[in-house]
Amino acid sequence: MSFDEINLIDPIKKALKEEGYTLPTPIQEQAIPYILERKDLLGCAQTGTGKTAAFAVPIIQILQNESGENHRKRLIRSLIVTPTRELAIQIGDSFNAYGKFTKLKNVVVFGGVAQKAQTDKLRAGVDILIATPGRLLDLMNQGFISLNEIKLFVLDEADRMLDMGFINDVKKIIAKLPHKRQSLFFSATMPPEIVKLAKTILVNPVKVEVTPEKPTVEAIKQSVYFVSKPDKKSLLIHLLNNPDIESALVFTRTKYGADKTVRFLNRAKIHAEAIHGNKSQNARQRALSNFKARKIRVLVATDIAARGIDIDELSHVINFEIPNIPETYVHRIGRTGRAGLGGIAISLCDSEEKAYLKDIKKLISVDIPVITDHQWKLDESNQPDSGNKEKTKSASRNPSLNHNKTSNSGENRKRKSGRRNWSK
Repeated sequence: MSFDEINLIDPIKKALKEEGYTLPTPIQEQAIPYILERKDLLGCAQTGTGKTAAFAVPIIQILQNESGENHRKRLIRSLIVTPTRELAIQIGDSFNAYGKFTKLKNVVVFGGVAQKAQTDKLRAGVDILIATPGRLLDLMNQGFISLNEIKLFVLDEADRMLDMGFINDVKKIIAKLPHKRQSLFFSATMPPEIVKLAKTILVNPVKVEVTPEKPTVEAIKQSVYFVSKPDKKSLLIHLLNNPDIESALVFTRTKYGADKTVRFLNRAKIHAEAIHGNKSQNARQRALSNFKARKIRVLVATDIAARGIDIDELSHVINFEIPNIPETYVHRIGRTGRAGLGGIAISLCDSEEKAYLKDIKKLISVDIPVITDHQWKLDESNQPDSGNKEKTKSASRNPSLNHNKTSNSGENRKRKSGRRNWSK
C-alpha cells in the first residue's frame, strides 16, 4: 500500500512527497485509517518505526477538515504529551513537515528554558500542542493553557513516562481533559501499570501492534575492542579518522567524561560537540541540530541526555565507556540501525569494564566479536575474565567500520533503576 491509497487530503500528500515518503511503515499503514475513522487506538510500537507520522498525519487531516473557512479563533484542539524535551521538539518538527501546506499551527512546550517565548506563542493561538508533563501542568496552573477544547489526545512513550516517574503528572493532565475526545496511546511495552493506565484513557480501542523484523541486537553489527583505559583516547581518534564512519554518537558515563572527550577530539581536529544534563536546552538543541545537519560528524552524549534522540541514517554508535547496566547498552545501540537502515555499534572495553560486558552478553544472548587487529591491544594476562571464551580475529582491518545496510527499526531504552528482562 502507498500513501496515495490511504484517503489523505492533497496538502498532506504534497508534504509527504516533498519529504520523500511514498510507502507507509507498518504502524502507519495500520493506524492511520483507524484514527481517521475517529477510533481510540492502543499502539504497541517502538520509536523508530514511524510512529510519529502514524498519529501526526491523521491528526493534521482531522483538524484541517474541521477548521474550514469559518475557523476564526485558534484553540488547542489536539494535545500530544511526551516524556522528554528532545522527543517533544522532534514531534513538533514532524507536525511542521507534514502540515506545511495547511494553516494549522503547533507549539512545543517543555521545561528547562524560560517560558516567555512559549507563552507568547500560546497567546497568539495554537491548534496543536506538544508538551512534556511538568511544563504543561505548570502553564495550566498559571492559566496559560486550557484543555477544554481538546478533541484529540495522544500519550506517547507511555512506558518511558512510567520509567521517568511521570505517571502521576499524566493522571493529573488526563483529569483535566474533556470526557468526549479521541485518545491515542502509544507504548513500546505493556507492563501492568501501563495497561491499567490505558484502560482509564481509551474507550473501545483498536489495538495496533508492530514488532520489528529483527531485534536491535541481531540487526546491528556489533564489535568490541579490548584496550587499556589510557589508550582509549588514541583508539577512538584512530577509529574516527576513518572516513567510513559517516556519523558517530559516542557515549560516556558522565557529563565530565563527555566534555573531556569533546576536548581531545577537537584537539585532534575531529569536530565534536557534547550534550548532557549540565548543558542548557539551547546548547543541547544546537549540538543536536548541527549533528543532524552533518555540520559535525561526532556527537558525544551521556545516557540521560540521549534519551529520545532520533537521528536518521546514524551510521555508528561508539561506547567509549561500557555502561554498567546491561539494558543501557541495548538502548544505546538502538540509536543506530533505524528506519530500515543499517547500523554499527563499537565498544571500547578496558579491564575494569569486562564484568559489565559479561552482563551485557548474558542479557542479549548474542556473541560480540572481538577486534584484535589494532595496536592498542590490552594485555590479557592477569586480567578479569571477559566472559568471552572465543575471540574472532578481523577478516580485514577494522571490519566494524563497514556500514552494513541491514533492516532494523527498533529502539530500546535504559531502565531507571534495577535490571529487567529486555522484551522489546
